[in-house]
Amino acid sequence: MIRPKAIDVKPRPDYCLLVTFSNNEKRLFDVKPYLNFKPFNELRNTTLFNTVKPAGLSIEWLHGQDICPDELYYNSLPAH
Repeated sequence: MIRPKAIDVKPRPDYCLLVTFSNNEKRLFDVKPYLNFKPFNELRNTTLFNTVKPAGLSIEWLHGQDICPDELYYNSLPAH
């Protein structure tokens, strides 16, 4: 199965992301487990966390932090 591309991302106040993929799936990805690791710890600042945007096959933040496309898709949960 070919992994779909992230085409839209909306930050949520609980440090989760609502990601829309190219197959029209909407999935929730929890960023909290990453916040204790560099370079992600600066994303605890909600202003920086909210700078997330689609980039290539995945997503990225203002200072270049990104999530592997496979991880973003396969470690997210369907949004209801």
